[in-house]
Amino acid sequence: MKTIKGPAVFLAQFMDDNEPFNSLDGLCKWAADLGYKGIQIPTWETRLIDLEKAAESKTYSDELKGKVESYGLEITELSSHLQGQLVAVHPAYDIMFDNFAPEAFKNNPAKRTQWAIDQLKYAAKASRNLGLDVHGTFSGSFLWHTAHPWPQRPDGLVEMGFAELAKRWLPILNEFDEQGVDVCYEIHPGEDLHDGVTFERFLDATHNHKRVNILYDPSHFVLQQLNYIEYIDHYHDFIKMFHVKDAEFNPTGKKGMFGGYGDWKDRAGRYRHPGDGQVDFKTVFSKLTEYGCDVWAVLEWECCIKSPEQGAKEGAPFIQSNIIEATQKRFDDFSGSEIDENKLKRILGIKTN
Repeated sequence: MKTIKGPAVFLAQFMDDNEPFNSLDGLCKWAADLGYKGIQIPTWETRLIDLEKAAESKTYSDELKGKVESYGLEITELSSHLQGQLVAVHPAYDIMFDNFAPEAFKNNPAKRTQWAIDQLKYAAKASRNLGLDVHGTFSGSFLWHTAHPWPQRPDGLVEMGFAELAKRWLPILNEFDEQGVDVCYEIHPGEDLHDGVTFERFLDATHNHKRVNILYDPSHFVLQQLNYIEYIDHYHDFIKMFHVKDAEFNPTGKKGMFGGYGDWKDRAGRYRHPGDGQVDFKTVFSKLTEYGCDVWAVLEWECCIKSPEQGAKEGAPFIQSNIIEATQKRFDDFSGSEIDENKLKRILGIKTN
């Protein structure tokens, strides 16, 4: 068993134009003062990292890492969720997802896709230069609009969709393999990889590529009414990143899983601050520890009620209180004895010569 590392915090949702949230130095001091030991860096935030420079310059990466460490923190992982999303975009979402791309690549899906693929390859090299072994991202999606099949899905559509998704990701995965870095897909509604079955479909389509792994976030499974504890039993070998985020699902006679197009606070399924929702984090932390998942526990704030300031302040002690120092001995070791084969046979009633 391994002790989960933490607490850490994903910086993406805390970025702001006001200090201390508009610079790496400001956020590092803020996070360290709150008791965090690690930060997860979103690579689309140029105020935090120059991704291409980090990929091409070991000196720049060493300086970046040194700056973070000067505040008593570690870089837990880099994140490329927005770029990963743009690797695969169904045309129905082109206009909305253009917001994630630089101005020069908007209104041009082919160029936008290539930009996203290049970004992921930079992320692989940057991760290696920073001494990181895992990386978090989204898969993108060709099929999400067919999740509730009306009209009926034509035979072969799902297989073709996953084949195309794998085709786009395989060169990226191979680059990550060259750098010795695992790609952890956040299993998330809206992505083609949104549960266990779809993860397995993608794994199969990539011919069980060894760099295909999971960023586990139980909140997304609450919204799907999927057993997030049993998920760990099935996929613990693939779980190499962990977001600590809560959720609740409160259906009524008027709304359920699909939400009625309401704002987040008005939906039956909504994200909450850790400890304020329905996720059983004690069991989650126990399972991940029991299976020896070597992960950082990273706060992701997306609560529809609580402020980010309060969420961040409460997040570090919440995570720390749930981290289990994995035992290296059994509780009954005191009553053990030396192995004696003849003694074992006598206990079993086996005759000795």
